[in-house]
Amino acid sequence: MDNKQFPFQRQNYILLLIGIGIILLGFFLMSGGGSEDPNEFSEAIFSFRRITLAPIVVLAGYGFVMYAIMKKPKGNENNEASKDA
Repeated sequence: MDNKQFPFQRQNYILLLIGIGIILLGFFLMSGGGSEDPNEFSEAIFSFRRITLAPIVVLAGYGFVMYAIMKKPKGNENNEASKDA
């Protein structure tokens, strides 16, 4: 009971920040494409970058964040085995 551990280690937080950065990059890729005049339609909103690439990058970022949350630290298995004995 004296050996309290946090659920995440330093590596988990670093991976989490990388995943959040990937998500932000995807949303940045999605932005733009509007026209200056509201009465004029701009075809730029239908570019490959905004329709295909950006959503894939955002989903990859969410997948990376899930991996960062689910990843167990390497030293955790030994501590759990010693608790059971």
